[in-house]
Amino acid sequence: MIVLGLTGSIGMGKSRAASMMRLIKIPVHDSDRAVHKALSPKGEAFEAVAVMFPESWDKKARLIDRKKLGEIVFSDEAALKKLENILHPIVQKSQSDFLKICARAGKKIAVLEIPLLFETGAEKRVDYVVCVSAPENIQRRRVLARKGMTTDKFTKISARQMPDGEKRARSDFVIQTGMGHARTFLDIKKMIKEIGK
Repeated sequence: MIVLGLTGSIGMGKSRAASMMRLIKIPVHDSDRAVHKALSPKGEAFEAVAVMFPESWDKKARLIDRKKLGEIVFSDEAALKKLENILHPIVQKSQSDFLKICARAGKKIAVLEIPLLFETGAEKRVDYVVCVSAPENIQRRRVLARKGMTTDKFTKISARQMPDGEKRARSDFVIQTGMGHARTFLDIKKMIKEIGK
């Protein structure tokens, strides 16, 4: 089974590309969803995160306030590292379990959608890296249209991510998402055909 790592900076179209891959029956593991599951009340990271970051614990709702948690680690490198040390092993196990299920089901290709693929060294765990990219003005417009996003927040998030040019240079395939959905879908289908040969 061929494992693809799908990555790209914020606002570049990872979720859209993942949806298109699912449309052509390619299974995709969503790392962000795995994080949300881990932080849910029955999730594996729930207790450890609530204890380590009590300010993020919403006693009334009995939930971890992800927005508050994000604010805590956003400006504190040491706190972010602690959170990653809790979450990364859980997400990697989730990815590994997903790949085992895909292999047992006889899938020829499976995808791990990992936003910080290069930043976390995950490229070593996949056969090919697929990077989604778009011109900077399109990226900015998409991101700033998101609820609760500000220019300052966007700048800080971008600073934590590897530059788009470097990601593209280190990837096996680059899918441009700034030329409309039809073109993106066509390019994804062509890429999957090429990989499957």
